Amino acid sequence: MLNFVNDYSTGAHEKILNALIESNLKETVGYGEDEYCAEAREIIRRKFACPNAAVYFIPGGTQTNLIAISHSLKQYEAVIACNTGHISVHETGAIEATGHKVIEVKGKNYKITPEEIEFEYNKHCDHHMVKPKMVYISNATEMGNTYTKKELEAISEVCKKYDLYLYLDGARMASAIASEKGDISYEDYAKYCDLFYIGGTKCGLLFGEALVIVNDKIKKEMEYTVKQKGALFAKGRLLGIQFLELFKEDLYDQIGRYSNAMAKKISSTLVKVGFNLLIDGGTNQVFVKMNDEQIGKLEKFVNFSTFPPENMNDKEKIVRFVTSWSTKEEDVDKFIKIVEEIF
Repeated sequence: MLNFVNDYSTGAHEKILNALIESNLKETVGYGEDEYCAEAREIIRRKFACPNAAVYFIPGGTQTNLIAISHSLKQYEAVIACNTGHISVHETGAIEATGHKVIEVKGKNYKITPEEIEFEYNKHCDHHMVKPKMVYISNATEMGNTYTKKELEAISEVCKKYDLYLYLDGARMASAIASEKGDISYEDYAKYCDLFYIGGTKCGLLFGEALVIVNDKIKKEMEYTVKQKGALFAKGRLLGIQFLELFKEDLYDQIGRYSNAMAKKISSTLVKVGFNLLIDGGTNQVFVKMNDEQIGKLEKFVNFSTFPPENMNDKEKIVRFVTSWSTKEEDVDKFIKIVEEIF
């Protein structure tokens, strides 16, 4: 069976594993206070042009979102997010479990708009309602497309207008940066966001994300929240070593470009045989609509994800194919042959 279910099914990139092996017997202090973590933080600050940013290495994405949001907000404050956002759909109410409401908006092409932010801010007008204080976006989005620099700048402007924090989930940031449809640079993330995280789990690491905090107000006492939420890793060096290797040369960009290229081959083939892309995102996630018969034919040969119909009256399900650093081009070529034969 060919596998295009997700971008974290395999272990870790060879360079990451080699870096861990080479440093395996070296003794360091714990809890992220070692030299590997220190060097990784510095290289991230340089890469994103934010020399004064605080950087925390956290094991997983949901945990990173929970820590970033719960620490930034007062008890009565809320976060605005797209109804397709990861914190809205795929985190088992983790944000709500900390006492913070997620205010969902529909978005346009699966991206939140400045108008929606402004509307929700003004709608929540007094102390009988939660107070919006943060806007959550992801790049790439959950549906595989990307924000443009112009869109990010416009969202940042409305956030500043209403004194809202802008938080960006970068679980698939490498794919977004490498996308031909994206024009947001590394520097732009730090320029327009108050905080963001760099995804490692879906970018060749065994595990791990890097939370980057630019806004000084949010930095204060974050280390307490990280510890309290169970994310202060005793063997913190394992995270530092991985991120250091990821950014030491060009590995991060290479992974983004390669995974996108493999996805492009898949999307082009699906379009060629007659399927319509749900959205042409240009990243490592490909979405199309298929009926049960079509899904049944393809799932005999390929593992992929299916989601409920987008609309209540839609009889077709949403099908997702995901590529990664470890996707074999020969498997993509086999997929192409299968699709061309059965459709």
